[in-house]
Amino acid sequence: MLQLKQITKVFNEGTVDEKVALHSIDLTLAPGDFVTIIGSNGAGKSTLMNIISGRLFPDTGSVLINGKDVTEMCEHQRARYIGRVFQDPLVGTAPNMTIEENLALAYGRTRKRTLQFGVTKKRREFFKETLETLQLGLEHRLNAKVGLLSGGERQALSLLMATFTNPDLLLLDEHTAALDPARAELITELTKNIVEKAKLTTLMVTHNMEQALKLGNRLIMMDGGQIIFEASGKEKEKLTVEKLLQEFQRIRGSQFTSDRVVLV
Repeated sequence: MLQLKQITKVFNEGTVDEKVALHSIDLTLAPGDFVTIIGSNGAGKSTLMNIISGRLFPDTGSVLINGKDVTEMCEHQRARYIGRVFQDPLVGTAPNMTIEENLALAYGRTRKRTLQFGVTKKRREFFKETLETLQLGLEHRLNAKVGLLSGGERQALSLLMATFTNPDLLLLDEHTAALDPARAELITELTKNIVEKAKLTTLMVTHNMEQALKLGNRLIMMDGGQIIFEASGKEKEKLTVEKLLQEFQRIRGSQFTSDRVVLV
């Protein structure tokens, strides 16, 4: 479903501030894969997500989604294939529009634009049924402004909006990092349920090692713009935070250090 071939990205090339953000990255996600990515600051995780989404373009290499080469497509052109949830609950929704209007925008992302009104009676019922799966009571607040929702409610809505059109690929960019522990746990469980039910191919960046181990069928560790470790299946199930840190030290010869990483 996703193929990255020899992706390289260099910032400020040829200057004293030159930084190789990604170095010859090869990565393939099969349909239904749920891959979590962990890494220290500057490992290249965010750059990787931005290249997949079309926010950035690689210096070399190619990006394929469901067999289609999208390397030259900009972000809005790739939106028909990709759903993305960001770290900030304020991103991804329009605060001055209602829940219903936000859902209508997301619903139309993969459909041909027409002059017809965006919310029909049938579509409103579909929105209500979909919101019910969140178990937050938002199905009774269709006309509420999204800007009035709590951070957790807004992030749950963002997750729903990114997934209810069944995108080819779902990108989760530290989507629980800005929430308090209780709401982060809620969004983590919603993520697990939604991805499993729809069998969505998913790539998730997280600084929470326990979360990276709990979710998904594959785990990737990045450092210095490279993928340095990968585990899947039974191997991933046997991993612990301690073993993950030991692997980093074995591969890199130094301890994993990052003030943003949550170990438990």
